[in-house]
Amino acid sequence: MGKIISLANQKGGVGKTTTAINLAASLAALEYSVLLVDADPQANTTSGVGFDLRNIKSSIYDCLVDDRHPEEVILKTEIEGLDLVPSTIDLVGAEIEMLNMPNREQVLKHALAKVKEEYDFVLVDCSPSLGLLTVNALTASDSVIIPVQCEYFALEGLGKLLNTIKIIQNRLNPELEIEGFLLTMYDSRLRLSNQVVDEVRRHFQQMVFDTIIQRNIKLSEAPSFGKPALLYDANSRGAVNYLNLAREVLQKNEKTKIRNEDKIIQ
Repeated sequence: MGKIISLANQKGGVGKTTTAINLAASLAALEYSVLLVDADPQANTTSGVGFDLRNIKSSIYDCLVDDRHPEEVILKTEIEGLDLVPSTIDLVGAEIEMLNMPNREQVLKHALAKVKEEYDFVLVDCSPSLGLLTVNALTASDSVIIPVQCEYFALEGLGKLLNTIKIIQNRLNPELEIEGFLLTMYDSRLRLSNQVVDEVRRHFQQMVFDTIIQRNIKLSEAPSFGKPALLYDANSRGAVNYLNLAREVLQKNEKTKIRNEDKIIQ
């Protein structure tokens, strides 16, 4: 059964899309089947895995607004085991069109329910806002990864996001968990980076991933070639960081699975 993980932070430029693309590619490289869902109108995830936005005929917009079956819009990427539900600029209008829908917060949940069993993981790249699209993603998800950049103001706005997550847990999705906080854009030469790491670990303790995503030129270049770092330069620090993150996610989920099985046995 597929696990749905959203990548969310209303702050832009924290590494959400980079993480969505590279974590999905790394899980696929480790022979898991992955569906990557681009729920951001900027559609950077779609172009970042090699698709020309001008050639996208149907997208997540059609699933949300016209109730199109996700199978009709899913695209195969060049990485075996990695599929994509693309986005386009049309998605900008989806929030307004969804306002009058019954159960408008659960539209994405119903759409993904039709295909989640076919994948090991479904990763949803959220837009940098706490609007209806992000609420839909969190309502549909089993857990959320929160990227936090190792820069000044890193913790600013996190309170708002955590508050939104709490509201969703209380009202819409009691099963939603925080998969972990992911430290991104780390530069070991900067004192500030190290201070942010210490501060985030002090605040969130066990909830912070051990893996830290370091600043890396190859990681920044890869999207302009429409490739995950793993295909662009498999030996780059960025590609290795994300493979380590994928292994950590798998390890974490294996432990959770064992705990849940123990509860059932008891």
